[in-house]
Amino acid sequence: MPIRYTLQDYPNQPTPQPQAQPQPIKRHHTARYYAHRVRESLTNRVIKILCTIFLSLLLFVGIVLFILWLSLRPHRPRFHIVDFIVPGLSQPSGFENAQITFNVTDRNSNPHIGIYYDSMVGSVFYKDQQIGSAPLMDPFYQEPKTTTIVYSTFGAATLTVNSNRWKEFMDARQQGTVIFRLEITSVIRFKVTTWDTKHHKMHVNCDVAVGPDGTILPTWKNKKC
Repeated sequence: MPIRYTLQDYPNQPTPQPQAQPQPIKRHHTARYYAHRVRESLTNRVIKILCTIFLSLLLFVGIVLFILWLSLRPHRPRFHIVDFIVPGLSQPSGFENAQITFNVTDRNSNPHIGIYYDSMVGSVFYKDQQIGSAPLMDPFYQEPKTTTIVYSTFGAATLTVNSNRWKEFMDARQQGTVIFRLEITSVIRFKVTTWDTKHHKMHVNCDVAVGPDGTILPTWKNKKC
């Protein structure tokens, strides 16, 4: 059987005493220490204020520059095909007097930027084969928010249409639609306030379809190039 002992069995056994908790060490700081801490705190505050002011100014300047960039960023002109006519398309031997007349609008949508056109050349293609090309307009300046009409007529001197090519026109005409492509190339410069930008090459393609009578189909009229 287990044997149990009590305090009465050992009357002279000392009673354990609780250990005393260590007292915290009190540190006494000098006035110089506190002055240093105050100066350090003030320095940190000044640095934070200066950083806040600098970042705020940087953000403000960035927003202003972004707005100026949006307002002064030049947009290339927009072209729309208005009219396109092949008058002799209804004549089986029309290639002898082949003629193409077209009318295109050139829109400068920039509110504060003008455009200089140093040159402009128009070309007509059928099935990616060039059938005519000629200069369109003399150098000119286009004011902001204005539209210029570009029109021309390609005749015998500027068209290279033989009997075989005309037969292709006739075959497409029997299907109800003859599709051409008008290409306009130009060298332009943008005028931003008082200075001009470098030269840029502009390349515009206008697909257009004419009906059996040689006039542009209504669904292709005023179509964006």
